[in-house]
Amino acid sequence: MIKKFIRKMLGVKEKQPVRDLTEPIILGPAEHGIDPKLLSSNAIRVTQTLQEAGFKAFVVGGAVRDLLLSVKPKDFDIATDATPEQVKRLFRRAFIIGKRFQIVHVMFGSDLLEVTTFRGAGESNAPKDEHGRVLRDNNFGPQHEDAMRRDFTINAMYYDPATQVVLDYHGGIADIRDKTLRIIGQPEARYREDPVRLLRVVRFAARLGFTIEPHTREPIPVMAPLINNVPAARVFDEMLKLLMSGHALACLQQLRKEGLHHGLLPLLDVVLEQPIGMKFVTLALESTDNRIKAGKGVSPGFLFASLLWHQVVEKWTAYRAAGESPIPALHLAADDVLDSQTEKLALQRKIGSDMRDIWSMQPRFERRNGKAPYKLLEHPRFRAGYDFLLLRCESGEIEMEIGEWWTAFYEGDAIERETLLTTAVAAPAGAKRKRPPRRAPRNRGTGEGGDSATTSTTGSTSGDE
Repeated sequence: MIKKFIRKMLGVKEKQPVRDLTEPIILGPAEHGIDPKLLSSNAIRVTQTLQEAGFKAFVVGGAVRDLLLSVKPKDFDIATDATPEQVKRLFRRAFIIGKRFQIVHVMFGSDLLEVTTFRGAGESNAPKDEHGRVLRDNNFGPQHEDAMRRDFTINAMYYDPATQVVLDYHGGIADIRDKTLRIIGQPEARYREDPVRLLRVVRFAARLGFTIEPHTREPIPVMAPLINNVPAARVFDEMLKLLMSGHALACLQQLRKEGLHHGLLPLLDVVLEQPIGMKFVTLALESTDNRIKAGKGVSPGFLFASLLWHQVVEKWTAYRAAGESPIPALHLAADDVLDSQTEKLALQRKIGSDMRDIWSMQPRFERRNGKAPYKLLEHPRFRAGYDFLLLRCESGEIEMEIGEWWTAFYEGDAIERETLLTTAVAAPAGAKRKRPPRRAPRNRGTGEGGDSATTSTTGSTSGDE
């Protein structure tokens, strides 16, 4: 009692008791407030099947985080003490995948759930590269070690649909309530093990509106070059998640703030500092975010074409200044940009093809006579190219009149189209053409090639989403 009084008088803080990280805080329904209706029926089915077979099974990671935030998760990951082979035997459509860490994909129709075996604390024995990145680690262990292996406290909680309890090993509930993003363990070591965590911390902070805890944030700028050691396919996968999170603009701004954009999207910093380039990219990202929030599909090709357009424009201008004709110059510029980005981001062939189509259509919108506009309308990617054109108009890159003419032509009947063509031909060279009547195009503002655009998705293999 006297010692406590003396400490209080001297302003000495009492030591906080060290928490036993092998024992979780257990929260019941009244404490965590998860609505069971937000759970996937297939996630319940998987956990129930595993539990009936005598195994432990929990919904884990980002799904629990979202449930605690009263958001319906897009994906449900399951963690269990069953081995991948044992999991596979319990389900008709189950496939073991992964080299770095084996997981099981369980399929119900088009619904895919990832089932991971509890990972053990085997980092010291796992094969690593010269920078400390873990190359392979199929070491299994108890649940508390699995919790220690997860990246952030908010992703290290386990929910049992049968008992409706949440197991929290690292104070994730408190961090969610404080809107704090905190890495588990020693930050430098965790980033070195998997440098993709540098991108994930940015995505989560931007998407959730959380503050990055100081010790978690401090090493990021210094360790950013480690991303160059990650296979390009994994970086692309993470960039796609970042850009299709519904908070793409906030994510890119956070990337710049943390110094992580260098090498991922070269010259992006320069583009965002130029008035026209900044407005163009901002409009494209806002359009994508709005579509995702509205539950509409988005095209990765359109998105990357938008982000890299001003690099194409810069090279296009240089080739034309060197004497190349406009169309060949554009193709050469597109080749340069795509070659550079394919090496860094492992852009899929289909995405690269869509980007090239969108870019190559832009000069064709300048030709508004004869049969050229009709032929352009028949292009399979016309709508994406047209939406791209509207972004260029809105950003001030080209005259708004061009976009308005194409809107009227696209939506007009045969007579209106012929009138527009006559008007375009009649206007003398250099004269300002009369603007066609304003009308709102169908699905205006989609910025993604209309509602028919397809969404490209890639499965997570981290178990920490």
